[in-house]
Amino acid sequence: MLSREIIASLERFGIGALGPASRVSGGDISRAYRVETSKGPIFVKLEPREEAARLDAEAEGLEAISRTHAVAVPAVLARGVAGTHAFLALEWLSLGAKSVAVERRLGAALAAMHATTSERFGWPSDNYIGRTPQPNAPTSSWVEFFRERRLRPQLTLAARSGIGNAIVARGETLLANLDALLADHSPVPSLVHGDLWGGNWGASTDGTPYLFDPAIHYADREVDLAMTRLFGGFGDAFYRAYDEAWPPAPGRERRVDLYNLYHLLNHFNSFGAGYRSAVAACIERVLALLP
Repeated sequence: MLSREIIASLERFGIGALGPASRVSGGDISRAYRVETSKGPIFVKLEPREEAARLDAEAEGLEAISRTHAVAVPAVLARGVAGTHAFLALEWLSLGAKSVAVERRLGAALAAMHATTSERFGWPSDNYIGRTPQPNAPTSSWVEFFRERRLRPQLTLAARSGIGNAIVARGETLLANLDALLADHSPVPSLVHGDLWGGNWGASTDGTPYLFDPAIHYADREVDLAMTRLFGGFGDAFYRAYDEAWPPAPGRERRVDLYNLYHLLNHFNSFGAGYRSAVAACIERVLALLP
């Protein structure tokens, strides 16, 4: 149930006549509720008040994607801290089937979102990938950004979390050779979702694709496409539509494992030793690509 403090805060945002709140799936992290109001249901996420920055970053990411007018996201209705909790209130979405037609629409929409570009990689503020802090200090070099803002922090955290000296050493070898692994690849800094697995998109009942839970920043657009392949949830129609809208750069398939290493390391750091072997195997596949 929602506390009286949160109900009062929502009412200050003009969300009144609050009715029953029922627990719903909110992903792997947050507590989430469907809350009935006089204007229809809303979706409310709760975190301990000390985690407010995570919900603020999520809201900022959703609003940034919305401003591209390229792909739909749930509207941010309210956010704040009340009592012992931080909260984020979003538009409630009634989701339907992920049809081939919807996948095509998502592929084209994602390419349009990626066409929103910047002069530098990163983001004006740090945010989160799941619960893990994600540093975003901007740089004009993609190699530097991916090595120092993505792989190195995760590898350092994995070392502290006990992934093992041998894996850390191989990871350090990969970092030392990142220039070679990304030689002749000069991506533009595209606005990316940053955590694009199958659970972070859905289709409304009218066939509109929506994105959720972003870890937004400017990056090589391929990082989103690589993650879509990590856990599945995207069909051939999605990839065909994306490539029709923005054809792939040479060598894209060779960079999939490299870019997904970031997420595998984060899964080890977030969920434990079950991802150790996947991290080790991924590092070896990437290193095997060196000349």
